[in-house]
Amino acid sequence: MAKKILIALDQGTTSSRAVAFDTMGHVLASHSVEFPQIFPQPGWVEHDPNAILASQITALQQTVRVGNIDVSDIAAIGITNQRETTLLWERETGKCVYNAIVWQCRRTSHMVDKLIEDGKTELIREKTGLVPDAYFSGTKLAWLLEHLQLHEKAERGELCFGTVDSFLAWHLVQGRPHVTDATNAGRTMLFNLTTQAWDDELLQLLDIPKACLPRVVDSSEIIGMLDPSILGRPIPVAAMAGDQHASLFGQACLTPGMVKNTYGTGCFMLMNTGDKLVRSNHGLLSTMAWRIGGKPTYALEGSVFMGGATIQWLRDEMKLISSAAESEVVATSVPSTGGVYLVPAFTGLGAPWWDMYSRGTLVGLTRGTGRAHVVRAALEAIAYQSADLMEAMARDCGATPGRLQVDGGASANGFLMQFQSDIMKVPVVRPQVMETTALGAALLAGLAVGVYASVEDTARVWQRDLCFEPEMPDDEREQLLKGWHRAVRRSLDWIEK
Repeated sequence: MAKKILIALDQGTTSSRAVAFDTMGHVLASHSVEFPQIFPQPGWVEHDPNAILASQITALQQTVRVGNIDVSDIAAIGITNQRETTLLWERETGKCVYNAIVWQCRRTSHMVDKLIEDGKTELIREKTGLVPDAYFSGTKLAWLLEHLQLHEKAERGELCFGTVDSFLAWHLVQGRPHVTDATNAGRTMLFNLTTQAWDDELLQLLDIPKACLPRVVDSSEIIGMLDPSILGRPIPVAAMAGDQHASLFGQACLTPGMVKNTYGTGCFMLMNTGDKLVRSNHGLLSTMAWRIGGKPTYALEGSVFMGGATIQWLRDEMKLISSAAESEVVATSVPSTGGVYLVPAFTGLGAPWWDMYSRGTLVGLTRGTGRAHVVRAALEAIAYQSADLMEAMARDCGATPGRLQVDGGASANGFLMQFQSDIMKVPVVRPQVMETTALGAALLAGLAVGVYASVEDTARVWQRDLCFEPEMPDDEREQLLKGWHRAVRRSLDWIEK
């Protein structure tokens, strides 16, 4: 019997990756290709769609090559992606009419302000589980249609809107399916979580023609066959899921109450709430966990916009470190930050604050403040932001989760993980396979083609590696959090509206 290999296409904010797994979740091979970030003006972030597509194809082909993988052994391919990033392309040619507008982009803040002023916040929350914010795809699409005067073309069905999963599926799968899955649809501010369909009232509100929207499919479903020109043979493309939802699945958070936090470009904490759509009273989002067999599973989510990107800022803009790994060494060279706090609100603050107009703030500086204090403050800021999310989840659900499961690049930082455990006062558990976003997409694809018999069958793949236990005294934790919240208040509402 031929080996069963599952491949995940993991299209992220700064790079495109492909990861090949065996059926027990062991990484067989991977390859990553970075692509440029485009900043046309302050607060705007774009990607070249051609760079996204080319880098993802290269990553896939190189993974197969470096892993010496026989393509006939590949059982299925799953797609996972940076969410909310918005693309619009011509149905006839596949050519995008504009650069991809990235999830971090704040250009539509004025449109969101108008929705809030018009009293639409509760309508949007009730239908989508989201709060009005420039983060989500809906206003990005509305901006493209308005800015480029494309409403008529969209109404005639000549244009295709999609998040990155949809864009990749259209270009990589035979027959050019125009589809997205329920997790990505749920991040547009246009999708009704209860009806599991595009919402006509919201489309009217943002003046978006339904004809340009993709068909919504399950997160685990064969959507078609890979174009054979890419790897030499057709292979089932059998899963699509936003990166955070794929990670929740890859972490085997399959029962209500289980929580994971991914430390990527941003930090994203999700709690499985099962078939119950929990409405947050503390600034979190209600969202999809996944949809399988037509049945939705829901989650609570909190988003930190600047996680690993804060470490990139230390490296690339401030030149305080030469590599991400160096941040741990530098941070632990001092016993504390010396009262310094960095609030990395470079693109505003996400949950639970939701302030599009906050900006990065460095406070508590003294004449004795040095490089190491700032680096340590940056790492601690990632943990503080995540602690705020956990606190909000505990309040919404009436109990603090028993542990936090972690993944993503920055979860390799031992100092950060220990500080995270200390500041949350819960154990932090790291799995053996850190590639949980890619793993989740691979497992969802394997489920769709019968490699796994059931959702529960996929859970045997998850294996624990390290557990960080809280050690910090309560009084120290409370003082640190008090200082953090003072610093956050300094950053709020900085930009004039």
